[in-house]
Amino acid sequence: MDEAAEPQWLDAEEQWNWFQFAYALVRVPAALEAQAQRDAGIGHFEYLVLSALSMAPEHTLRMSDLAEFTASALSRLSNAVSRLEKRDWVHREPDPADGRYTLATLTEDGLAKVEISAPGHVAEVRRIVFDPLTKAQQRQLGVIAQRMLRAIEPDHTSVEERARRAFGVNG
Repeated sequence: MDEAAEPQWLDAEEQWNWFQFAYALVRVPAALEAQAQRDAGIGHFEYLVLSALSMAPEHTLRMSDLAEFTASALSRLSNAVSRLEKRDWVHREPDPADGRYTLATLTEDGLAKVEISAPGHVAEVRRIVFDPLTKAQQRQLGVIAQRMLRAIEPDHTSVEERARRAFGVNG
C-alpha cells in the first residue's frame, strides 16, 4: 500500500457488518470448542483431525495434507496427533511410498470416538450455522467462504480440489 495514500476506511454499514462477522469469527469456534469438550471430552481441533481421518480412504492421510485440510501448522497438528496417539485413536508411521512423509491413520478406537462424537458436533453446527439461515443463505455462505478463502489464498482452488480427492467428494 502506498504510504501517502489515505486508507479506505469502512463506512458505517461496512463497520457494522465487519463487527458482526468478526464477533462471529470468535464466538463460533468457542461454541464448537465448548460442545466438543462437554460432549466428547476432546478439543474441537482434535475432533477435526479425527473427523478428517475418518473421511479419508483407509482412514489415512499424510500429515502434511492433514495439516492443510485442518488449516493448521504441522507443529500444532503434530502436538494434537501426539495427544490422540496417547489415547490410541491415531497411529503414525512413515509413508511406505515416500519415506519423507508421515502417515496418520485413524485406529478402530479412534473411529469409534468419531462415531460417538459426530452426532453432537453435527447438531451444534446445524444449530449455530445452518438452522438460522434459509437454504439460499446457506448456499451464499458457501460462495462467500470460497471467495474469502481465495482472497487469502489465491491457489485455494487447488487445495479444495486436493481435499475433494482425498476425501472422495465430488463437486
